[in-house]
Amino acid sequence: MSQTFNVTSQITSWDETNFEEENTEDKKLTLAKVEQQFSGDFIGASKIKYVMSYQNKTQAVFTGFETITVTINGKQGEFIVVHNGKFEQGVASSDFNVVTNSVTGDFTNISGSGSFKSTENGQAEYQFNLELV
Repeated sequence: MSQTFNVTSQITSWDETNFEEENTEDKKLTLAKVEQQFSGDFIGASKIKYVMSYQNKTQAVFTGFETITVTINGKQGEFIVVHNGKFEQGVASSDFNVVTNSVTGDFTNISGSGSFKSTENGQAEYQFNLELV
């Protein structure tokens, strides 16, 4: 049975670099390496790598992989999600899915999906819909 987990993330590190020589100030391709902490319905941390395409200074689309290390109901483990997101008018949002067979640790398997929307001060509200085994 699927469970919903609402957590708040706090970015602790953000390193973004251009990887395309023909970038302009407005249109560019970047790689962002991000680390964050989670609190709420579960505790944990994550490391993310986003590939981002900026259309202008205030608009971008991104995809990426996030490795999430969590403690849920006394069990510890790690799983990966794949993001499909956008950045518009100062707000980042993404839908994501758990990568099949990416779990390690105390869990036999984790499947599911979720989403996030950034708030302020480097925080975002995540909602995970997970089936834990």
